[in-house]
Amino acid sequence: MRMRPSDILLRIGAYAAAGVVSLVFLYPYWWMLVSAFRPTRAIMSNPLKLFPERIDFSIFSEIGRIGGVDLWVYVWNSVLITGLSTLLSVVVTALGAYALVRRPDLPGFRFLRYGFLVAIMYPYMLLVIPVYIVMFKLGLLGSHAGIILFLALGPIQFFLFEQFFRAIPGEVIEAAIIDGASEAQILFRIVLPVAAPISATVALITFLLNWSQWFPILIVSKSPDTYTLPVALLSMNSELGSNFQGIMALAVLTTLPIAVLFLLAQKRVMEGMASGAVKG
Repeated sequence: MRMRPSDILLRIGAYAAAGVVSLVFLYPYWWMLVSAFRPTRAIMSNPLKLFPERIDFSIFSEIGRIGGVDLWVYVWNSVLITGLSTLLSVVVTALGAYALVRRPDLPGFRFLRYGFLVAIMYPYMLLVIPVYIVMFKLGLLGSHAGIILFLALGPIQFFLFEQFFRAIPGEVIEAAIIDGASEAQILFRIVLPVAAPISATVALITFLLNWSQWFPILIVSKSPDTYTLPVALLSMNSELGSNFQGIMALAVLTTLPIAVLFLLAQKRVMEGMASGAVKG
């Protein structure tokens, strides 16, 4: 079917508007990238310049040590904490969601579900005192384990898994039970293989969320030795004062890996969030 000229113009206008909006949202990141190669004096005198005067990587050697800790320590902490907290969150929330869907009649399970849903609306700021007390009682303050356990709390992940498990036809589970399959066999041989796509989606979402966390880490940490890149970026403001070039350079190192990961996996992330928003 041939499009009318008015429809063609409307489509062109829509694409043009989308392009302008995209440039508006991309400009802050481009400004940050450009500022990483511009001296602080140049940034202050002409902050809106779209291209650096020259490409100079010396600033990255200047930020090689922040707060008495080498930069590679922050990088390692980010990878270690984000990776292990993501793995733990996916495993725990998947098993918990499956148990709740299979046996919703067990005592407290209904309130547990409501608790997870309410926790989605709670910011970390409201958890400062109880989390600090719990970590102190467990002896996990200042440790990587305490940070990983804190970040492994996943109400959003739990909700996504629960909605997916509710969508699995009951006839599949009943057929497995009739064939004599145990609960463990149903979970590991039937449910989890089917849930592989949602598991990958939840892992990606959790990694994206945990990589950018800084406030929970500040609560649990006792020294910069357990800081991640976002926390190092926060502390850099006070340490280097007005060294905007160093701040922008570290911001690029902090956001670039997660931005690339999101661009590569954005379709799966959006599909997972959409599937979790649909009631099963």
